[in-house]
Amino acid sequence: MSPALRVRGLTKRFGEVTANDAVSLDAWSGEVHCLLGENGAGKSTFIAMLAGLQQPDEGTIELAGEVHPLASPAAAIERGIGVVYQHSALIPSMTVIENLMLARGGLWLDREGATAHLSELGATLGGRIDPNDRVGTLSLGQQQQLEIAKVMWAHPRVLVLDEPTSMLTREAVERLMASVRELASRGVAVILVTHKLDEALAIGDRVTVLREGRVVQHFDRSELGVENGRARALILETMFGSALAPETASSDTVADRSRGLDDASPEVLRLEHVSTSGGGGRAELVEVTLSVRAGEVLGIAGIDGHGQQHLAEVVAGQRLPMSGRVVLDGADVTGASVRERQRLGVRYVTDDRLHEGIVGSFSVALNLLLKRIGERPFWRFGRENREAVSAHATELIERYGIRASSADAPAGTLSGGNIQKILLARELENEPRVVVFNKPSYGLDLKTVRLVHEQIRALAGAGMAVLLISTDLDELVELADSIAVVSNGSIVGQLENDGRARDRIGELMVGGSAS
Repeated sequence: MSPALRVRGLTKRFGEVTANDAVSLDAWSGEVHCLLGENGAGKSTFIAMLAGLQQPDEGTIELAGEVHPLASPAAAIERGIGVVYQHSALIPSMTVIENLMLARGGLWLDREGATAHLSELGATLGGRIDPNDRVGTLSLGQQQQLEIAKVMWAHPRVLVLDEPTSMLTREAVERLMASVRELASRGVAVILVTHKLDEALAIGDRVTVLREGRVVQHFDRSELGVENGRARALILETMFGSALAPETASSDTVADRSRGLDDASPEVLRLEHVSTSGGGGRAELVEVTLSVRAGEVLGIAGIDGHGQQHLAEVVAGQRLPMSGRVVLDGADVTGASVRERQRLGVRYVTDDRLHEGIVGSFSVALNLLLKRIGERPFWRFGRENREAVSAHATELIERYGIRASSADAPAGTLSGGNIQKILLARELENEPRVVVFNKPSYGLDLKTVRLVHEQIRALAGAGMAVLLISTDLDELVELADSIAVVSNGSIVGQLENDGRARDRIGELMVGGSAS
């Protein structure tokens, strides 16, 4: 009996960089095969070859016992490989249902059937999406749900999921994992790419670890299990070369308050009765009032799509409120532009790294200065000072551990974790005063998550104000001093992170209140 997918010696080079080096693995019908590795380990290139987006320089891809050259995405789909990508491939200007039908071959297809399918998948994934909404108005989490719906409708024999749970709530993750198990039980071979070790140990029948483009270890079911501490330690050591602490905080971890934060700490950022337009009445802010003090990490919890994006954009200056005020260090900056707020020390680390955070065709060096273009000493008389730009990039690449072939490499060719390092390096330089993080650890490997969390702690420890927006409760409980809960665009309660906050957050998400 042959595996549903057999990969042998798959190699892909980009100039002098070998992204995949003789990668081999088997994916069997009825099993979930988890693919682990830190950012830059070669997972994205491997997925791209399975999807027909990249052609291997060496090696073969065998499906159901036959070798098939996957010369295009259409060829991969025709052969039964379905891929859900980490980054959205949806058309923002089209509606949800139009995107779903387009994936099935054209807009003339069955609208009624597509709507019913979307409703069924929405229930499975833990959230309903209006079929008539334009995709551009959806949160990233909702867009991920739609991507999954598109691929699952095609009934692939091999289903590749690239970080599918990164943007989902815990309940939705559990439902999705149950759905993945159900697909496997029906004979689908599932390849699950994830950075969440608990996820892999809980659902994986097999685990393959990539490191620096090579397969360094295979684990089978008998070696796995979420309670198997030895498996956890060995996988971490295999991935990173040394053991790491558990990837998430325990449920009773609280923020480190030894920084000396007290009631006398000055207020840095204040929003007063801020409301925004949601563009069709969706995801707007409604009379939001909050305050962040120097040295404080204020966490924002809530189901994705309940106004968090508007909150981040209002603070950053990318969206003007319909009413209310934004106050920075006692001064009203409600009408200030993004550039003006940058000069006042406002920084924004977006959750949409690929589309909003960088210009993919620009070099790493230019992306590190994206919000300072035209400023001295990097530009003189309107012309780029390449020596200064290069020296700046070299310093930050080394300091933040950005893996790139050179400072001139297009930023869009880097892994998600290295793109996030570019954002951190750019936003945290040049004397920040308040920093907004929107889902800062989404889709990152354990080592990069640790770097992000260390940066957040360091900022607060140095007296900066931090607004931490996250759908990951473990992250909020680990880092925040207090946690405000947003629901339907409103702050429905704010809790001190005293070890009991976690139990109350779920209640607030569904409409409770806290004094």
